[in-house]
Amino acid sequence: MKTLLFTLEYPPFYGGVANYYGNLVKYWPKRDNISVLNNNNGLLINRTWPVLKWLSAIPRLREAIKKGRIDHIIVGHILPLGLAALLCRQLYPIKYSVILHGLDFSRATQIWRKRIISKIILIKADKIICANSYTAELVKSFLGGKVDGKIKIVNPGAEQLATRNSQLATQLEKKYHLNNKIILLSVGRLVKRKGFDQVIEALPEVLKQAPNLIYVIIGDGEELRNYQLNITNYELSDKIIIINKAADGERDAWYNLCDIFIMPAKNINGDFEGFGIVYLEANLAGKPVIASLSGGVGDAVIDDLNGLIVDPLDLNEIARTVIKLAQDTNLRRRLGEQGRERAIRKFNWPGQVEKIYKIIM
Repeated sequence: MKTLLFTLEYPPFYGGVANYYGNLVKYWPKRDNISVLNNNNGLLINRTWPVLKWLSAIPRLREAIKKGRIDHIIVGHILPLGLAALLCRQLYPIKYSVILHGLDFSRATQIWRKRIISKIILIKADKIICANSYTAELVKSFLGGKVDGKIKIVNPGAEQLATRNSQLATQLEKKYHLNNKIILLSVGRLVKRKGFDQVIEALPEVLKQAPNLIYVIIGDGEELRNYQLNITNYELSDKIIIINKAADGERDAWYNLCDIFIMPAKNINGDFEGFGIVYLEANLAGKPVIASLSGGVGDAVIDDLNGLIVDPLDLNEIARTVIKLAQDTNLRRRLGEQGRERAIRKFNWPGQVEKIYKIIM
């Protein structure tokens, strides 16, 4: 069966969704039977059009179907690409499946017009593959009884980190004066739902009992200025390091260097964490994580197995949990080792892609 991945985001485009689809193709069991139609060169979305910018995707999709003799389309973005797949389904003897991550579904159902279109797209889809159980429940509620057996859950995978680079680790330790420090790490876009602002606000209380702790944030985004202002207001300039741009090798080095990973994500008006690959990346480095039950995070982090769960709005609980891990080496080791074993066993990319392959075959 010839399969086409139809997506707006694909490597070298940067981001979690692009990474997801890059690995989907990389580990597809029959590599010669999958092709990709993406928007990296602006082929699918015409930014010069005042309205209906996605219409250019239809002739591109029709061309790809005919040229590749496609039997099945994997739709990477329910809107607007799902509508193009739905229309082409009327013209060709093909099936399509939709992959939903979480925020994409939330946005597709916020406006009544989009809700109607999204419902039709999903009802007509052969399969609906959700990246987490939280999104799957939202879809079931949205569609009611029209989806028996159609909705499947396949969590993302996590790639093994780069081999530990001792030289780079030593350079970072010297540059940031990390000797004898407890390193608390966050990795992700600097947006409100990640909860990094909560960690900054909880840090003064943490430092009372863990004065040797350093908080490192790797990422960039719209909240950077607010973070910097809070750091100044709380007089934490010598305790918080923000690294806006880090190559994958440096990011992996920080995972290996850190003692605790934290991302107390929040659900803000339907803007929630789809899964949280960063938790698994930290686990792969053998590090415990602090998380919250926002969106699909419950699939990635199990309390007292590979990390600890907190209320993202409770600064005292965040502070207590950081202190608890900072002061308990054995607990950090146990959670980190259990997390690493679980991530390797349950969330390896070849295994996750195999599940998707079997679902649509």
